[in-house]
Amino acid sequence: MTSFSWRFVTIAAFFVTTLVVSNIVAVKLAEVGGRVFDAGNILFPLAYLLADVLTEVYGFRAARRVILLGFACNVLAVVAIQLAVRLPAADFWAGNQEAYEAILGTTWRIFVASLVAYLVGELTNSYVLSRMKVATGGRFLWSRTIGSSLVGQALDSAIFVTIAFAGTGTPLLDTIVTTWAIKVTWEVVATPFTYLIANGLKRAEGIDVFDGPRPAEAPG
Repeated sequence: MTSFSWRFVTIAAFFVTTLVVSNIVAVKLAEVGGRVFDAGNILFPLAYLLADVLTEVYGFRAARRVILLGFACNVLAVVAIQLAVRLPAADFWAGNQEAYEAILGTTWRIFVASLVAYLVGELTNSYVLSRMKVATGGRFLWSRTIGSSLVGQALDSAIFVTIAFAGTGTPLLDTIVTTWAIKVTWEVVATPFTYLIANGLKRAEGIDVFDGPRPAEAPG
């Protein structure tokens, strides 16, 4: 692609926003039914859905650009938050400084964890989906979105939880499995929306990028 449509830019914008917001709210650990998970799980799986759509419609190279853009925006968020924490508080606001630092001051570890996990997980997810698209001749989108998420989300969850919470008393294996299960379940439930968005974009844009031989060109 040499130019980007407003539809591509819109999907990319929602992807990056989802990523940054998810990493900010992930500092909270929640527990439901005895299962522990970070609050980023309420939104972060949307980033995988959008990455699936970008890869499915525009191809791996275009999706990779957006993934790297998301990485850069996350770094910017880390720097901005840490600078804000270190700014001297106004006298009338000083009583809030401790709470502000308690919530956001430790996010450097969360963000380091999320950046590493994000790069590995998202790039793996996008790559697996693009390879499966070629292998399946563009059929069975559900198998590609779910299959790639099983791999990408497993790596993402394991890396994030280990870096972010090792040594804090958090039950790592339980949190990893719970986080992975939530994300994959989210992906499965959202599959109809992935179909709707991806197919709608293909029709509107008039494209359907394959990172390899198209079905008609494939041997045999």
